[in-house]
Amino acid sequence: MHFIRQLFIFGYKQALCCIFPVIIFAALAVTKLLHIPYRYDVILAVCLIAQLLMVRFRLETWDEVKVISLFHLIGLFLELYKVNITGSWSYPEFAYTKIGGVPVYSGFMYASVASYICQAWRRFDLRFHNWPPKRIT
Repeated sequence: MHFIRQLFIFGYKQALCCIFPVIIFAALAVTKLLHIPYRYDVILAVCLIAQLLMVRFRLETWDEVKVISLFHLIGLFLELYKVNITGSWSYPEFAYTKIGGVPVYSGFMYASVASYICQAWRRFDLRFHNWPPKRIT
């Protein structure tokens, strides 16, 4: 019985950690499936509202939002590079919230990974043991 209880707790914590990634990928799928006009702008609004609600309901902390914001910026710059420098892909739909041909929401795809990592770190109380000294790392 202890194993079943631990498995349930693990699954519950994993589900909580995955809320933001599920929201963004659901927004991507639903807006594509329903052919929502200004799709990229709607996805950005969904991401921002989701982020605010997660902080409001204490599913994420402000420190986690700072990390997620950094990942968002890094992701946005990576997308700008991939679209404008290497030409790997494009975002053909119109959006008011595009920078250099890249919709601003795209950074949230990277930020969703950061959201999961931050929440898993906190919820599972992860720790490093025998970590090398700061001067080495």
